Amino acid sequence: MAGRQPPGASGPRMPESVLRKQPAQIVAPPPGVITGRLPAPRPAPGRPAFRKPSPRPLPKTPPRPMRGRGQGKPWPIGLIALALLFLGLFVVAMGIGAATNVDLGGLFSGPARNEPPPRAFPVLDPSRPERLTIPAINVEAPILEVGLAADGTVGVPPLKRHNEAGWFDGGPTPGQFGPALIVGHADTRTGPSVFHELPKLKPGQRIEVERADNSVAVFEVNSVEHFDKGKLPVQRVYSDFTRPSLRLMTCGGRWVGGSTGYADNIVVFASLVSAKKT
Repeated sequence: MAGRQPPGASGPRMPESVLRKQPAQIVAPPPGVITGRLPAPRPAPGRPAFRKPSPRPLPKTPPRPMRGRGQGKPWPIGLIALALLFLGLFVVAMGIGAATNVDLGGLFSGPARNEPPPRAFPVLDPSRPERLTIPAINVEAPILEVGLAADGTVGVPPLKRHNEAGWFDGGPTPGQFGPALIVGHADTRTGPSVFHELPKLKPGQRIEVERADNSVAVFEVNSVEHFDKGKLPVQRVYSDFTRPSLRLMTCGGRWVGGSTGYADNIVVFASLVSAKKT
């Protein structure tokens, strides 16, 4: 059905359904209704599908950098407990040992090294030496006492007794702690003397010294050494008191004459190994 057309209009007629439309009207809200922005919708019950993460507080101190793989991980509780258990057992064992004089500390140590105990050698009481025997060089000689010479060196037996040995009475007797010193001539104008063959001694050979208390101190040769008379190791020869020892000394080396005689000293170093009765 054709619609009405406004007066004076030309052209096709508008449909009646359009012509019946009313202009838009602003309808006022009922009294008591608040107008403005709509409030935010209430959240639906349950966990929201999306949630903005809240910012984490910054640490007071920066974390330490990791220096290797696996560092920074906490120790297992079982390992810490085991370490504390062993520590407690060790402390208890030490307390029991202190109370009972039992060395429980040895239970926690490895096997002891195979070392001799301190003073694993004989030590003899003082007694004047009387006779020297050195089987390897066929020495059988009585011993007399000598002191210091006028120049401050150790004296030697008189030339008329050149086949006798001289014990320096300012030092220990053979068998006591320290180095007992016995000196002798190597030769004279008339021929060899008591210590002529001393340089031929070898390590391990025996020296025996008979003493006034009817005991025999048995020594074993450690070394036979040559020293320039001006470079004698005084501390080593005269001052080693770590154990009972013996020094046999004579002249040797090149003959220079005068008051020096031979240029060198020959020194036998020996240690006490046993003692016996005569």
